[in-house]
Amino acid sequence: MRTAFLVLLPSIVAVAIFVYGFIIWTGYISLVDWKTAVENYDWVGLKNWKALFGMERFDWNMRNLVIYAAGFMTQCILFGFLLAVLLNQNVKGENIFRSIILLPFAVSAIVTGVAWRWLMQPTTGVNLLFQRLGLQGFGFAWASDTTWGALAITIASSWQFTGYIMALYLAGLRGISDEVVEAARVDGAGTWALYRHVVIPLVMPVTFSAIVLTGMGSIRVFDMVTVLKGPSFSTDMLAFHMYQSTFGLYRTSLGAAIGFLMLLLSLFLVVPYLRGTRFEEG
Repeated sequence: MRTAFLVLLPSIVAVAIFVYGFIIWTGYISLVDWKTAVENYDWVGLKNWKALFGMERFDWNMRNLVIYAAGFMTQCILFGFLLAVLLNQNVKGENIFRSIILLPFAVSAIVTGVAWRWLMQPTTGVNLLFQRLGLQGFGFAWASDTTWGALAITIASSWQFTGYIMALYLAGLRGISDEVVEAARVDGAGTWALYRHVVIPLVMPVTFSAIVLTGMGSIRVFDMVTVLKGPSFSTDMLAFHMYQSTFGLYRTSLGAAIGFLMLLLSLFLVVPYLRGTRFEEG
């Protein structure tokens, strides 16, 4: 026991300092008056938080977060599950198809964003394709749309991340016992009933993990939004706001408040996940 503790001690100290220590430090910085390039640790309490909640930009951040999370999580989970179901049918060339679906996940978000920025140009890419197919009236602004730009960005993000969710679901489907499936079919369950009453409930732990992963990705999204940025605050997100406040405007305390708020939002996903995991182990 003592040997195991000594082996783990460096990792415990590193996590305590570089994770929990910096979380506490970020919370402290959000409560001081550091708003220039010069450090200032004068205590101001919740002044920075009140200023943040009173910003119009923050209202856009939260609106875009809801839109982005709804689109990103839905696409990744739905298409990831459907692709896993298709690959689970023992199709020929499964390894090739699986590699193709997983390939976008291996590409950096910046490269993905640059490619999709061209595809989403109003005069090129997808719009031009539809026009060549005879849909002359098709001309959606995509990420440049002032209302639904954040939703358009989810197309690029989900294209990159769906393969990973597919891999999770495929592992979950392969873990379902053949005896369970055969018993359901003997009881007269058709394909729809089989998936509705047997398969989907059995892969719920995977779905829960997918919700946490995609939800966390929605809260911290930065690179894709930076590349596909729309006009004004139409696609602005919390992470981008934090970056500009801290490194662009030198409003370090405001940036710390945004970062700590992102952590608090993440807890709504992480805490239920950890409690569910502990319940399953118990």
